[in-house]
Amino acid sequence: MNGYLNESNFMMVEEGFTTRDLLENLLLEPCQESEQQAFFVADLGHIVKKHLRFLKALPRVKPYFPVKCNGSEGVIRLLAELGAGFACSNKAEIARVQSIGVPADKIFYSSPCKQVTHIKYAASHSVRLMTFDNEVELSKVARSHPRARMLLGIAADSSSSAHPSMTFGTTLKSCQQLLKTAKEQAVEVVGISFHLGSHGLEPQAFAQSVAAAQLAFEVGAELGYRMHVLDIGGGFPGTEDTRAQFEEIAATVNSALDLYFPAGCGLEVIATPGRYYVTSAFTFAASITAREEVPAEQPGSDGRWDGGTNLWAPAVGPSGWVEMRQATVTLGHPHPLQRPCPEHPSLSSSLQGPPGHAEDRIADGLELPELHVGDWLIFEDMGAYAVETTNPLGEGTLPQITYAMSRLAWKTVQLFQGKPPPAEDDRENVCAPLSCGWEMAETLCVPPVFAPAGII
Repeated sequence: MNGYLNESNFMMVEEGFTTRDLLENLLLEPCQESEQQAFFVADLGHIVKKHLRFLKALPRVKPYFPVKCNGSEGVIRLLAELGAGFACSNKAEIARVQSIGVPADKIFYSSPCKQVTHIKYAASHSVRLMTFDNEVELSKVARSHPRARMLLGIAADSSSSAHPSMTFGTTLKSCQQLLKTAKEQAVEVVGISFHLGSHGLEPQAFAQSVAAAQLAFEVGAELGYRMHVLDIGGGFPGTEDTRAQFEEIAATVNSALDLYFPAGCGLEVIATPGRYYVTSAFTFAASITAREEVPAEQPGSDGRWDGGTNLWAPAVGPSGWVEMRQATVTLGHPHPLQRPCPEHPSLSSSLQGPPGHAEDRIADGLELPELHVGDWLIFEDMGAYAVETTNPLGEGTLPQITYAMSRLAWKTVQLFQGKPPPAEDDRENVCAPLSCGWEMAETLCVPPVFAPAGII
């Protein structure tokens, strides 16, 4: 048993419970009405399902979860229990995962631009796997962490389908010079890394990047390197409403790996799926703290009055509504927790941040039922890049997170902890259908091959 996660870390729920059920139950507690204006609910069982799905679809790939995507304790503990590694972008994230006992060999310092003090911190805490894509970064590591094991970051596909955030990575033409410089500075280069981003990618972009990585491996071999690690980054969708489904991307990745790096060649493949794991596992609830009714002056062309409602609600984190605005634009329409009465017409509503911050408009033109101060709005798919774990400005309080997991999901986690599978007379209960987050019960009937030693 790894011991990263136990039953005290989450709320156990029965099969059939939905996130809405849990939200409604939590809001019945008196303290929620008086003390809490915003909070998260996280279905950890959903993350377990995503992990099993990942292992099944990409059997050659080891997942390293990027902590910057969601560094909440429940997520880190669960993924550590399941045997995943962690991609950290700074020393605070390294300290966070090591504080619960994650070993250094399960940590990838994945930032392409690192502060020297952070490199030294990684060195002093035995974190060796890192990445670089230029001579300046290489020199910093050579001086501050002689035992580092480096991955050379190459530029991923730059077609119109790619995400504009792909600004890191060297060109194939520059690989040879960088690898020569690494040899001169006695830096150990063990592989190649690329990252495609997470929005609107075509599966073929992965295949093209794997092909480019194979060429970079050949350049390294010519210089005497024996590289054996390939990092294919992230870019896996976190929801099902994307143009490319996860299994479609996985099939393309598998085909490319089999073509350019056949099984048995000694290659270790890692990935950094972030949104994939946590986006749909988190729901954010925020109460209406202020309301302003906009008077209607005349009916519009559709016969409806042009008036509406301005609503204010608390921010997600201490940095203000900017985070919520970005998330809302990406994730879509909020829903009222209270079920609207079909006889009452919807109102054109504007959602804003805390009163006094009029510039922080979240969304306009939302069709919502009539809401009042104290009513709750629900934002789904809020698990990625929206969960604050620290309060650097010291302003206000962070929204609490209530973690929940079904008994069925918890029994699956226990398989990863090394506990024996349930007795035959319990098998029916373990594999019973679950309406809260699980689509098919058969995904839970996993053989012992999925124990941690068989994963990483």
